[in-house]
Amino acid sequence: MANITLSIPEILYARMRAHPEFKWSEVARKAIEQKVDEAEFLDDLRSVSDAKAAHKSGRLVSYKNAAKRLGIDV
Repeated sequence: MANITLSIPEILYARMRAHPEFKWSEVARKAIEQKVDEAEFLDDLRSVSDAKAAHKSGRLVSYKNAAKRLGIDV
């Protein structure tokens, strides 16, 4: 497994230390995974081939609208 180093403000670190019951690396890993999943979802929506034909058939989904429904900033 790869390692990364995160920089966080001291005040946040102090707040985290007040809750040792959490595995903070797992919290970060899940947050990163969720953000990557969202980005890949948007990539898939952007790569719709032949958008004109898809639009005519009613299958075209606006990735911005889909992202908004999912609460993702684009």
